Amino acid sequence: MAEKEILANPAPLGLMGFGMTTVLLNLHNAGFFVLGTMILAMGIFYGGIAQVIAGILEYRKGNTFGVTAFTSYGLFWLSLVALLIMPKFISGFEGPGDTAMGSYFFMWGLFTFLMFISTLKHPKALQFVFISLAILFWLLALGHFANSTTETGQLITKIAGFEGTICGLSAIYLAMAQVMNETFGKTILPVGSSTIK
Repeated sequence: MAEKEILANPAPLGLMGFGMTTVLLNLHNAGFFVLGTMILAMGIFYGGIAQVIAGILEYRKGNTFGVTAFTSYGLFWLSLVALLIMPKFISGFEGPGDTAMGSYFFMWGLFTFLMFISTLKHPKALQFVFISLAILFWLLALGHFANSTTETGQLITKIAGFEGTICGLSAIYLAMAQVMNETFGKTILPVGSSTIK
């Protein structure tokens, strides 16, 4: 009889890539520092490539939810960086305006909310990550629809920055809970039971 192959859990990698990059971008949105190469580099490598790798590894484990989530959000980060830098390198193309960016964030919020429904079969900590992320995307969309250069648009984006920082920290917590709980073979950091059994 062949031994059962033991595979590592790729979710903490994806959650850390998402969580750390989300915290840093939203500290910018909250007004703590300007958008610069630090956030763009995190968006390409840890938020982007690391999450795509985690998604591919989830495929190997047969986890459709993990594949869809990590690969999609990894590509979200890569597309966001591309939206910010492509106009500087491709002549004849302008960067997206507020309506376009509002639509972009709205669609990501819709995708995230639909994914949130599936998290009801997962631990409550994952549910919190997804519902807070959906709210973040919709706040960012609202900030752009209200015109990001106005006082109202900037206030909404600042609120999104604080809410998004909480979202990112919750993903970091869940990642570390999975690592520590597996390492010690017992619950070190609780993640809560699923809502739907």
